[in-house]
Amino acid sequence: MLSKARVKYIKSLQLKKYRLEEQRFTVEGEKSVLELLQSDFSTETLIGTPDFFDRQSGRLKHFTGERLQVSEKVLADLGFYQSNKSVMAIARMKPNSKPDILGGEFVLMLDDIRDPGNLGTIIRIADWYGIYKIIASRETADFYNPKVLQASMGSFTRITIYYTDLIPYVKDTTLPVFGTFLDGESVHTMTWGNEGILLIGNEAHGISSSLEEMVTRKITIPRFGQAESLNAAVATAIICDNLRRP
Repeated sequence: MLSKARVKYIKSLQLKKYRLEEQRFTVEGEKSVLELLQSDFSTETLIGTPDFFDRQSGRLKHFTGERLQVSEKVLADLGFYQSNKSVMAIARMKPNSKPDILGGEFVLMLDDIRDPGNLGTIIRIADWYGIYKIIASRETADFYNPKVLQASMGSFTRITIYYTDLIPYVKDTTLPVFGTFLDGESVHTMTWGNEGILLIGNEAHGISSSLEEMVTRKITIPRFGQAESLNAAVATAIICDNLRRP
């Protein structure tokens, strides 16, 4: 049986303040936890139902961390999502380290994506299109937010995200910066080259004026109807799809 102190600790990891203090985060749901175990994250604890541990015994044989068996009710009370009826994990956060960008590589850059669901969906889209590095402003939603991890559907295990001040980062790069605007080149007909930064703006305000000055190629998603704008994650998907077209 979990002590009150242990329950309080696990629940505290739902909040960014305590995640940063402990350098730990939780992952909920069987699919995401199994992908976590196959990744390069360090998983310390599995909290699951007896049924989960029985069904997945073969896939867990190499897991050497702590295993805690609990009922479905206890598991639902512990997590952010009461619909989770199988397992949750506690894992170590990775350092916020600047990734090496290789020649011939595209990366995403997020200018204040505030909605956790949008960030999680963008991570999933990036994984689908083979873009594995994201440069994010410090105001972008927290990568380890439970809503982000849930929306990513396990893709967070394959994506590297780096939080930094975007203007100094862009000043220091030689890569072309593609930014989305209403008056840019059409993503349907343009040529992309083989490398660059795909800059996605804030949900409400788009790309900030200070970053707009640093965009080397303005691009646009042609509009055929009357909608004022596109959701940031939807726009990311359209851009990535056109980028990857032969």
